[in-house]
Amino acid sequence: MRTALRSLKPARLATTGLTALGAAGIATTALAGTAHAAQTPAKPATKPAAVAHAHDAKAKADAKAKAKAKDEKKAGGKEYADNLDGWIREARAIMNKHDIPGSYEGIKRNIIRESAGDPNAVNDWDINAKKGTPSKGLLQVIQPTFDRYHVEGTPDQLTDPVANIVAACNYAADRYGSMDNVDSAY
Repeated sequence: MRTALRSLKPARLATTGLTALGAAGIATTALAGTAHAAQTPAKPATKPAAVAHAHDAKAKADAKAKAKAKDEKKAGGKEYADNLDGWIREARAIMNKHDIPGSYEGIKRNIIRESAGDPNAVNDWDINAKKGTPSKGLLQVIQPTFDRYHVEGTPDQLTDPVANIVAACNYAADRYGSMDNVDSAY
């Protein structure tokens, strides 16, 4: 081995890296008078399995926490799931503060009929769409109606699930007494 190392030029030793030679190679290199190659920074070692496992566990825990935060959001001190049930419950809490009537069942029935629960649903075929103002969101509200019946404290975005429900229920309360009284397109 000593002969093989002597035949290598110092530049070649630096590019091959001493980590590939192992402990015996380092000792032989030192004996051969080319110890200066040992001062070349070695490639960083890969993480030991225990460190990699701990890192993976932390990444998984962080991902789980983010997913939970996404599924729940706080409104008025209560947590609501980021799904149809949570949107209706959060909307009803806001509606109660603003004396806007509407039962859970009445709201859900109309949402299922209007959008099948898709907050990004867009009607691009009815008269409103033909006039350039398509109905959007869970309760298929057009922008002018949303603007007029939007309730402060909810996002000013037509397709935001909670804002869409609250504005639509506010409109239905003004026009029909309650969303509970709506059994068809409104």
